[in-house]
Amino acid sequence: MSRTSEPSAPSAPSGPPHDEEQRLRELGYRPVLARRMGGFGNFAISFSVISVLSGCMTLYGFGMGAGGPAVMLWGWAGVGLFVLCVGLALAEVTSAYPTSGALYYMADRLGGRRWGWYTGWLNLLGLLGAIAGIDYGAALFTGAFANLRWGFEPTPGKTMLIFVAILMLHAVLNLFGVRLVSLLNSVSVWWHLGGVALIVGALAIVPDHHQSASFVFTRFVNETGWSNPVYVAAIGLLLAQYTFSGYDASAHLSEETSNASVSAARGIVRSIWVSWIAGFALLAGLTFAIQDYGATRGSATGVPPAQILLDGLGTDGACALLLVVIVAQLFCGNAEVAAASRMVFAFSRDKALPGSALWRRVSGRTQTPVAAVWLSVTVACVLALPSLYSATAYGAVTAINVIGITPAYAIPVYLRLRAGDRFRPGPWTLGRWSRPIGWIAVVWVAVVTVLFCLPQSSPVTVDSMNYASVALAVVLVLASVWWYVARRSYGTPTTAAYGTDREQAELAEGIV
Repeated sequence: MSRTSEPSAPSAPSGPPHDEEQRLRELGYRPVLARRMGGFGNFAISFSVISVLSGCMTLYGFGMGAGGPAVMLWGWAGVGLFVLCVGLALAEVTSAYPTSGALYYMADRLGGRRWGWYTGWLNLLGLLGAIAGIDYGAALFTGAFANLRWGFEPTPGKTMLIFVAILMLHAVLNLFGVRLVSLLNSVSVWWHLGGVALIVGALAIVPDHHQSASFVFTRFVNETGWSNPVYVAAIGLLLAQYTFSGYDASAHLSEETSNASVSAARGIVRSIWVSWIAGFALLAGLTFAIQDYGATRGSATGVPPAQILLDGLGTDGACALLLVVIVAQLFCGNAEVAAASRMVFAFSRDKALPGSALWRRVSGRTQTPVAAVWLSVTVACVLALPSLYSATAYGAVTAINVIGITPAYAIPVYLRLRAGDRFRPGPWTLGRWSRPIGWIAVVWVAVVTVLFCLPQSSPVTVDSMNYASVALAVVLVLASVWWYVARRSYGTPTTAAYGTDREQAELAEGIV
């Protein structure tokens, strides 16, 4: 049964539910996914998706030219604080509505069908773009590793083959069920933390020369072509903001998490502050170890952090630590496939996607949305195909990720603020801090969404253009066009009797 009218008041419990499966039924869904993930596993999936060893390392070269060390370090500290506010506000709403649909379900309940619809499409395209961006970044680092180790030439074609192999690996791992996903994410946490400690420790001890604290914390570098230092510093904040994304994964896995009303909320917040600390240490360690700034920026490896490791530790040491980074990126991509596939499953369950009957199928053996997993990696592959012909395409894929996900984080928070006393919080709540933190989150997301769309280098050409605004426009146009096709069928449930008993039974068995 689809909802055809707007709710007069959102519904959420004021205290912790006695039974998460019952709470899910109250929200309108019959449980069909396996609830086999604990609180640590839920935190681990968001921490793995944020992945400082992926985001910071991949975007370090961008940061070197857009403000340099000072903006990278202080920008990370400041952006992390604002993102923590976004995470806190989003966690509160997640506690009230712990479903796989996450952001779009919250927006639908708090604002109505159209709010949910557009939030869902932004979130979905952002998640699929994230898979493409993360796994293509892992392919680039794998090519750099092979270049250092065996003289491999990472041409666009070869990089694409590596990328496809990584996508296939992640699809297969996700088909084994959420228990394996949870285990891999738990390993990923310690791998990331140990990897950061190993990289920072090695770069602190081994190199004979280190940059001064003055260089690391005050050196401003502008290689963007823009003359206004304030504008350049603002653009430089995007290194941190690009990295601090994906923590909605905890919400998307809530139907597979024990005590999800609390654990998913805690997972969001914990993943942000742990990443905040680890990322700052990593950026500082890399920057102190720079031997030649210009040579690092123009590294033949195509990956400036690889050049820092090479200069400071030699070929063998650089290869060993690059391998640590690559494995971390693989953990990151695997977690993102899990989050995106749950979003595909949930959106299809509410009949928002073409072919929804196929994408909402759940395996009776593993209780995993198999078709949704394959759709997620296939779309990610298609999004990255233009990288065969243009280096600019990778930046466009990243733009699809951030311009989709980031605004989607703020929409449920804004609607929760607008709802006022109509919103009844779950067991994890901010109390009297809810409104001030919520408004800080909404304003910050509005600011960075504008920053995402600004040109990042001058002069603006076809190759240097920032395609984020184009990506946003395309997503909104496509969502608007499909709305007029699917608006009669799309809708979140109003009661536990979502669909007929037969439909629900077939869904649980993986038939529909």
